[in-house]
Amino acid sequence: MSSTFASDPHPGRPRILFVGFGESSHTHSWVDLLEHETFDVRLFDLPTSTLPPDDWWVPCYITAVPARPQRHSSRRCLYPSGRLGWLARRVQGRLAGGPDRVIEGWLGRAIRTWRPHVVHTLGLDPAGFLYDRVRRALEPSQRPIWVLQLRGGSDLTLSRLDSEQLPAIRGALAAAEWILSDNLVNLRWARELGIEDSRFPPLVPVPGTGGVDVDGLWAAASTPVAERRAVLWPKAYESPWSKALPVVEALRRAWPAIAPCSIDALATSDEARAWIRTLPDELRGTVTVSTRVPRATSLELMSRARVMLAPSLIDGTPNTMFEAMACGALPLVSPLETIRGVVGEPDNVLFASNLEPGEIAAALVRAMSDDGLVARCAAANLELVRRIGDRATIGPRVVAFYEHLTAGDRGSTAGAA
Repeated sequence: MSSTFASDPHPGRPRILFVGFGESSHTHSWVDLLEHETFDVRLFDLPTSTLPPDDWWVPCYITAVPARPQRHSSRRCLYPSGRLGWLARRVQGRLAGGPDRVIEGWLGRAIRTWRPHVVHTLGLDPAGFLYDRVRRALEPSQRPIWVLQLRGGSDLTLSRLDSEQLPAIRGALAAAEWILSDNLVNLRWARELGIEDSRFPPLVPVPGTGGVDVDGLWAAASTPVAERRAVLWPKAYESPWSKALPVVEALRRAWPAIAPCSIDALATSDEARAWIRTLPDELRGTVTVSTRVPRATSLELMSRARVMLAPSLIDGTPNTMFEAMACGALPLVSPLETIRGVVGEPDNVLFASNLEPGEIAAALVRAMSDDGLVARCAAANLELVRRIGDRATIGPRVVAFYEHLTAGDRGSTAGAA
């Protein structure tokens, strides 16, 4: 495992530079598959308001302006902290033609000096587009192998229909040596854009998180699902990919039939919180609203849930669905093509369209009242998630994938980037 920028801990072994959001639990989950391997791993962290955790094992290039000085040997910052950092960002951005150009220049320098064997972009937008611009500025001999990991459905579902975005999408997909996806629908869409199936390795479809700890989650969910009276709504926010208001209305309609129970709403947006406040007092008193919670907390809530409530407009194969299956909770999801290719109703899930509060309410009432249904689904889902979503199986396949990619390209030594 890597720990600092100061050394090359595993000479001659694969060097992999990930590009993505260091705050994301999906990023951590995928990269952590390599924690105990003899790979040299780094992350080029795209700018957000939250930095990667201080105790995370991966050396990170930090492109955001830190609120406080970063004194860790495993963190390298583009800007100083605080006001000085914001001033530097503004000045450098003006000189370079914008903050994005500054970030692109730094990524290019990191690649030229550290010389990774693989650049793995976690998502097409923005990570893949950013790296594609940088890649074109590199000499052919300086270009690492590019692995482009598509995010569920959000990367292509709508953007592929936008004529202004289409050239950049097609260019990135054509330039990447390998493309990963958690569903086969993306493969079909890529094919429609002229991308050959051979660009998707046998690893596909593979969960974007690298899967879930099935044994650990099942062991933590000690209460039989039929005895649970909790609903977990893990994505209670408004976005192009899912809508919260129909879910709030569904809770209002279903409440007389599902009470008593508790409801946990996570990752709530301002708009969702505003509408939750309009619920009747008795129902509102059972809803616990959270914005950001530690991943361990969300998994603990999942282990106590009878129903995982996650209708959506756009999705891949949701990691929350795999987590629910491993915990015995019944997934209530939308009948999207990317999901229907993996699970069925009523054997594994209940379906409800995101924009139909009546469908959501009816499915929720059924899930909260039919003990036999949730017990049968829990048994079937444990078997299914072991087969398609278990980190214990997926991890070694991911390691073998990287080993295969770099088998003929390990002669160069790492630079001091």
